[in-house]
Amino acid sequence: MALIECRNLTRSFKKGENVITPLKDLDLDVEAGAFVALMGPSGSGKTTLLNLIAGIDRPTSGTLSIGGREIGALSRSALAAWRAEHIGYIFQLYNLVPVLTAYENVELPLLLHDLSRRERHEKVATALELVSLTDRHDHFPSQLSGGQEQRVAIARAIVADPTIVVADEPTGDLDGPSAQLILDLLQRLNEDLKKTLVMVTHDPKCADRAHYTLHLEKGQLAGTAVNGER
Repeated sequence: MALIECRNLTRSFKKGENVITPLKDLDLDVEAGAFVALMGPSGSGKTTLLNLIAGIDRPTSGTLSIGGREIGALSRSALAAWRAEHIGYIFQLYNLVPVLTAYENVELPLLLHDLSRRERHEKVATALELVSLTDRHDHFPSQLSGGQEQRVAIARAIVADPTIVVADEPTGDLDGPSAQLILDLLQRLNEDLKKTLVMVTHDPKCADRAHYTLHLEKGQLAGTAVNGER
């Protein structure tokens, strides 16, 4: 059984008098340990699919099962608890809290878990070490470069040891060298830590780091490309 299973997955919403359907009757399987890139033109449903997988949004119809559990059937509180345990989200614009240090930003997801202060400290220290930012733990986001901010965001996404890491254009706001560092880190998360990664990108070079690329058009799967050996 695949880790992520979508069957006839549809997401619609009203915009004025119109009904917008960014995702329609999507069938998709993602195996545990896969690194998947989502590509397609703007409005093709990439971020909608990402947010459904992350439990941020709910399907209008169809089913989305992760680890054998139908996410759309969970109550709001159960979904929040499930998301805190299983999902790490990496945003394009980092979404760090400006008044918190790098350490405090990474610690935030752990406040939703029943952990002692010492246990939180150990997990934060491990996550910051993984992204090579131990020496920046007391810096605020305004004191960090864009690449460093994204590395803090990655540490925050993985600190609770989630089942799935989703990334929405994680290199879209970075220069070339910083983007390569982030991609190296994501690849390491997948290969060394065995994290299942689902990444939205517009950059074919970025997508090539994934095992395979799913192309979406008008809310439907238009094709799958298996990437070459890296």
